[in-house]
Amino acid sequence: MSWKENFCCELKNFLKEDQFIFDAPMNEHTTFKIGGAADVLILPSTIDEVIKVLKLIDKLKIPLTILGNGSNVLVRDKGIRGAVIKFNSKFSNIKRDDTKLIVGAGAKLKDVSTFAAENSLTGLEFAVGIPGSIGGAVFMNAGAYGGEMKNIISKVRAVSRSGDCIEFNVDALDLGYRRSIFQFNGYAICEIELQLANGNAEEIKTAMDDFTKRRESKQPLEYPSAGSTFKRPEGHFAGTLIDQTGLKGLRVGDAMVSTKHAGFVVNAGNATATDVLNLIDEVKRRVYEAHGVILNPEVRIIGEQ
Repeated sequence: MSWKENFCCELKNFLKEDQFIFDAPMNEHTTFKIGGAADVLILPSTIDEVIKVLKLIDKLKIPLTILGNGSNVLVRDKGIRGAVIKFNSKFSNIKRDDTKLIVGAGAKLKDVSTFAAENSLTGLEFAVGIPGSIGGAVFMNAGAYGGEMKNIISKVRAVSRSGDCIEFNVDALDLGYRRSIFQFNGYAICEIELQLANGNAEEIKTAMDDFTKRRESKQPLEYPSAGSTFKRPEGHFAGTLIDQTGLKGLRVGDAMVSTKHAGFVVNAGNATATDVLNLIDEVKRRVYEAHGVILNPEVRIIGEQ
């Protein structure tokens, strides 16, 4: 019996058949719409399921990749070996406890922001336009418009690779610019507790509408992408440097530097991961030649070379 057959038999003991997909094309599960197949994609719906899956993966020594909404990743063309756990709408419960929200890792930031606004809770307005899950936002300490996740997180419940459920207070998360402890410890973020504040519903809605208009006017939402491609270099803005270097519209295959916002590499048709990686390298080279600044990707690059 192959490891896949063995794995399938074990998964059937505690997951429904629509919760695991073998040879899952990752272009259907990432916002870039790029990437080869994952050996098996798992879609848990409870922390207990995550614990069981991780214990099984640990027992069978299967390689593991953890994804949120698939919005800040580029999956290479050969796909991902082993198991991919993706937190999506099956893991997206949102619960209010006074001024706190307890949120499943798969909930989209836009939905959590809207829920907070509907309950006149302020603090999450900045996240309305970030195209990802809240678990992914914690993983990257996502931020926009002067706000970031570290300002509103109070606790995170996560599961270790060996299946232990651990509760982290915000001080233990090592949150910095696009950084968290989860990038190093490999835990699966399952549930997030957010500490918000009572606010004025109209003011909250006005701020969210403003952020949404700014995002729609400036970002290339008409094309698939992984969001901002490069981290902000100290003292500069990546998009400005790329624009000043004259690289808007630069293409490798169907990967293109957006003509709307140079900080985004977009999939203008049927781009491959190789197209995107070659374009990223070319942008880095030209920006360094022109400005002496090294750009580093913000997008996570995963999968088999």
